[in-house]
Amino acid sequence: MKIPDDNHPITITPAPGVVRALFEGHEIADSANVLVLREANYPPVYYFPRDDVRMIFLRRTDKVSHCPYKGDASYFTIYRDRKIVDNAAWSYEDPFGAVAAIAGRVAFYPEHVDFEVGERTAADTQASDVDAVVQHTDSGAGTSQAEHWPPNVDGPDASEDDVDKPYKDIGTP
Repeated sequence: MKIPDDNHPITITPAPGVVRALFEGHEIADSANVLVLREANYPPVYYFPRDDVRMIFLRRTDKVSHCPYKGDASYFTIYRDRKIVDNAAWSYEDPFGAVAAIAGRVAFYPEHVDFEVGERTAADTQASDVDAVVQHTDSGAGTSQAEHWPPNVDGPDASEDDVDKPYKDIGTP
């Protein structure tokens, strides 16, 4: 076990606001209680509380790695929407004392998830106006429940006489 020092610093600080992890555009983690671990010259890593991770989409694998500063990490594969990414997340279940704050939290490789950092606006969290959406759906009678939207293109300039009638003069009069 090595202790972080000036040659290999490790800091752990709370992330500002809400952090979300998106896998293929789907939220897989969302928390206002994320810790950011900064280690030496490595990019920062977001550690999410396990309760704020959609663990239903993660399965523990047999992979284990050892860091002399943090301890043993266990890994998880993401299974979501027929996509499988092996060992895309990890967790230090019993880390060394210097980084005890990350115990049991889950981190994701940034090449597999997108992170959104910061507060979400009310527009991001409000539901759509259902009435406005429903008005333009079929009421069951085969018609829209609202006035039709005005056309966004001009109609054809052809008259009925210009249309080719391949079955003209065929059949019953």
